[in-house]
Amino acid sequence: MKRSSWALFILIGVIWGIPYFFTKIAVDADIPVPLIVFARVFIGSLILVPIAHYRKVLIPALRHWKVIALYGFGEMVFPWFLIGTGQKTVPSSTAALLIATVPLWASIFAFFYGDKTVWQRKRLIGLISGFIGIFFLVGFDGVGEGSSTSQQAVAVIFLIAAAILYAGSVSMINNKIPEVSGVAIHAIALSVATVAYLPTLFFVLPTPIPPLEAMISVGVLGTICTAFAFIIFFKVLGDIGPARASLTVYINTVVAVIMGVVILSEAITTSTLIGIPLVLIGSYLASRKPIIHPN
Repeated sequence: MKRSSWALFILIGVIWGIPYFFTKIAVDADIPVPLIVFARVFIGSLILVPIAHYRKVLIPALRHWKVIALYGFGEMVFPWFLIGTGQKTVPSSTAALLIATVPLWASIFAFFYGDKTVWQRKRLIGLISGFIGIFFLVGFDGVGEGSSTSQQAVAVIFLIAAAILYAGSVSMINNKIPEVSGVAIHAIALSVATVAYLPTLFFVLPTPIPPLEAMISVGVLGTICTAFAFIIFFKVLGDIGPARASLTVYINTVVAVIMGVVILSEAITTSTLIGIPLVLIGSYLASRKPIIHPN
């Protein structure tokens, strides 16, 4: 791998590790979650649509608008609402770890798309390890200070549901239209999400002007964590391939945990320390296809 590819690989891992931090700042400032998501997808679409059009990939991608619209709902509209709502209760570090289970769910979706290697021993061990890790993350010490058990349970369900939606949406798009430009897909998906969230503004506006740091956080979510992140990721994808590119999930999880603990002073419990390696190792093993050697 070239040095430039390594640099972009690390960069995208860091960029996708910070949304949990900035989302936590925004929701703790009482910005309504629909408004956060709307601002994020609107800003992202304003940047990506012109870029996709300039690259002459936007119009050809519109032929697949139904699949891309469905992807937009599964990858952005629903998950980003669920994550933002869950982070009202759950620390950003725990949210990132629960979303890091995406490879576990993606492996299960892969089975329904015809990948029979999912139940191969190493991948099965990964699935079991990952799900045990989830239990350690949420099953002993609780996941949200000052919140009831029922609130914690709902938050965890929301975050796991978001991870499942992420996995299912990516599996669908990879199998349905793998040849379509990723930048174009996300430009259209962000536009769909923007339109979908427009009606929610009638229920959350007007809202008090939030603190400056919260507004900056929302701006960072839309520009760096969404538009620029997708551009960089697809460059990395082209340079090193999907197998290696998928490993960024482990970098962004570590970044999210460090930022949550160091900057937001989130607690790390013994069960969390046990759950972290179980989830990360399990996700890694579950997502690794076995190498088939020719006879």
